[in-house]
Amino acid sequence: MQFFKNPNFDFQSRRKSAFIISGALIFIGLISLILHGGPKYSIDFLGGLSIRLQFENPVSESSVRNALATVDLGGSEVKTIKEIGSEPDILIRVKQESAQTDAQELVKNAMMEYFPDNDFEVRSVDRVGPRIGSELRANAFLAVLVTLVLILIYLSWRFEFRFGVGAVAALFHDVLITLGIFSILNLEISLAIVAAFLTIVGYSLNDTIVVFDRIRENLKKHSTDPLEHVINLSINETISRTIVTSGTTLLVVLMLFIFGGQVIHDFAFALLIGVVIGTYSSMYIAAPILLEWRKRETLKKKRSRR
Repeated sequence: MQFFKNPNFDFQSRRKSAFIISGALIFIGLISLILHGGPKYSIDFLGGLSIRLQFENPVSESSVRNALATVDLGGSEVKTIKEIGSEPDILIRVKQESAQTDAQELVKNAMMEYFPDNDFEVRSVDRVGPRIGSELRANAFLAVLVTLVLILIYLSWRFEFRFGVGAVAALFHDVLITLGIFSILNLEISLAIVAAFLTIVGYSLNDTIVVFDRIRENLKKHSTDPLEHVINLSINETISRTIVTSGTTLLVVLMLFIFGGQVIHDFAFALLIGVVIGTYSSMYIAAPILLEWRKRETLKKKRSRR
């Protein structure tokens, strides 16, 4: 499917403006992170109390949240757990700072008052300490970092080192902007959001490799042409494919965001940001870094000759 017939957009002439916009977004996100004292972590990383209930008659997550709103628990999460051959359970998780000794009693009292005609059973009560939460934070950070390093090694082997640097810089760009937006909106970082970050990395990388592959092919076909022209040509040749891929992905993620429910709302929101930023970065961050790299090499050669 071709959205443009023989497109001839001059992407690289706007690369400095794109660098400024991206730099500003990253800077604002980092300032927000500093002002908030770092990311706002969920119960997954902070630790807390986990209470699993089974009601005689099924209840919705929204009604349980309304019940919890009647008591002072601070931060809490509600999820439905379904197992084959049994009624769905409700899992209530209370943050570490809110998990006082009477938190279990507060939850039970809130449920009894809000659902007076619906008996329930406490299936299990588990407490996750802050030490486990800190280990999860470290492992999550390590997972993202190791992924980026392995991508750099792979792309340096498949293409060239400068291609790998351009791709990894674009991935850092995507993750930092997404993290910054979450900080500005005061949204929590959970294990699901870390999974969304890794999904964004994979999606953005796929789009970047398609562009890089075409650049490598065109470097052979148009070896005498300026690199700026080759990069613009390559992006224009792949832009229809990019629009189709990004558009369909964006549509699916948007449906998840609208109709997926509160449990995956933030996950879908992270992917929405990632799809848009990842598509943008492959054209205005990863590819322009190749051009800037070549210009610096040329400048160094001229200086050495002098």
